[in-house]
Amino acid sequence: MASEDEINLLVIVVDVNPIWWGQQAQRDPQFTLSKCMDAVMVMGNAHMAMARTNKLAVIASHCQGSHFLYPSKSWSGEDGGGNDVSSSGDGKYELLSAANNLIVEEIRNIMSKIEVTGNSTDTLLAGSLAKALCYIHRLTKELEVGQEIKSRILVVKAAEDCALQYMNFMNVIFAAQKQNILIDACVLDSDSGLLQQDCLQNPATTDSQAQKEETETTNVMGDFFVFVFLY
Repeated sequence: MASEDEINLLVIVVDVNPIWWGQQAQRDPQFTLSKCMDAVMVMGNAHMAMARTNKLAVIASHCQGSHFLYPSKSWSGEDGGGNDVSSSGDGKYELLSAANNLIVEEIRNIMSKIEVTGNSTDTLLAGSLAKALCYIHRLTKELEVGQEIKSRILVVKAAEDCALQYMNFMNVIFAAQKQNILIDACVLDSDSGLLQQDCLQNPATTDSQAQKEETETTNVMGDFFVFVFLY
């Protein structure tokens, strides 16, 4: 059983590639980026509500870079991941409500600034994972005496793999392996050879990694995240 001083950090990396999601919306209008982000927020809310010491970070990954959705530069909370889940008068957790609003605002800003050129749907996933590892490392260095942190990364992958990222991706996987950081993955479209390679290389992985989710409706997407990846 985890001690009261143990911090559980969940970093969610979401593929928000505008080209892939635009094409997906044409194929299935019910399966949109908005629905995916709703499911991500359900997962994040459930994680933070489980314990006061739980922390959350959400990173958006796309074809031109990666950005923190939460916490972001505009976040004015007590700390980076948030650990004061207090209840407001309307019955909602203030921190969860503020985090949701911030994520929605940040994703709108990012999508409005992306300049789409060409037909490439390659998402810079390796760079986003590296950013997640750097964030985990920074929080680890900021721990107080006697505190422990248990970190993991959940990747919600949409666009196809990019072979040019193979070496960078493997470097990230080896770094996660060295730090004993679990990387879970939910692949929304085609199988991901890169994430399957992660399963082979990283002994900290579980059978749920590189799992292909093919549900026909996104109404159960939030439930799927919670039941499969929340632990």
